[in-house]
Amino acid sequence: MAKTAKHKRPRVVKSVKALRDAMSDWRKRKLPIALVPTMGALHAGHISLVDLAKKSAKKVVVSIFVNPTQFGPNEDFSRYPRTLEADLDKLTQAGADLVFMPDAKEMYPEGFSTMLTPSGPAAVGLDDKFRPGHFSGVATVVAKLFTSVMPDIAIFGDKDYQQLQVIKTMARDLHLPVKVIGAPVIREKDGLALSSRNVYLSAADRAAAPILHKTLKQSAKAIKQGEAADAVLARGREQIAAAGFKIDYLELRDAATLAPAPEDKKSKKRLLVAAKIGNTRLIDNIAV
Repeated sequence: MAKTAKHKRPRVVKSVKALRDAMSDWRKRKLPIALVPTMGALHAGHISLVDLAKKSAKKVVVSIFVNPTQFGPNEDFSRYPRTLEADLDKLTQAGADLVFMPDAKEMYPEGFSTMLTPSGPAAVGLDDKFRPGHFSGVATVVAKLFTSVMPDIAIFGDKDYQQLQVIKTMARDLHLPVKVIGAPVIREKDGLALSSRNVYLSAADRAAAPILHKTLKQSAKAIKQGEAADAVLARGREQIAAAGFKIDYLELRDAATLAPAPEDKKSKKRLLVAAKIGNTRLIDNIAV
């Protein structure tokens, strides 16, 4: 039987100064660095990002920070799952090199007063409509992570597709020298996209949850076969609601800008959904 490779537990740093000191030798040796930003509560989807980062660079930094500025007043910041020891065990097995784990005072010190206000993909009536201020918090914390780590590459999951496009646009607009890469959604066998919030699902809600991906697949197929998008989306919304979800949106959008999708057959499009079942809000998307 082949032996499983053992990895050294990654070093954990909690300040920007310690982070930069820890990477100084990598900089001198001009080693390519990849960053995987997370809020912890790591699952196989996050580890797939680390795996891609290891293939894309010589050194991998994973950040763990539950960012308060991207949570609304009625959202789940206080109960967002925090599983640090399990996270570090998973990152050890995955072969991460360094973990940046700041607290809120490090990221938002007393007197902090600069927040980014992204437009473009951040203001298209999807998650921004239901989570005001969310993408300002996302863009601000990611910009701080980029300038703190100064990675060559940053890996984000396609599951948070609007977030991915916001970050790509921000990096481009601010001339940040970071290549932002989207990684494929990792799913359960029944199609449910992996998410740290899935732990909130009751047994009944978990049984109903795969309808989101099923509806996306059926809708994408119908649109590709030439059926009118409006009719397909209306049917999809009915199907999701019948499973017990309260729908925020099910939309067909341009894959790059997230503007309403043009009717031509050549442009790349994306189907995106957000819906709540019980107390848990789930999002998903697929290419069309």
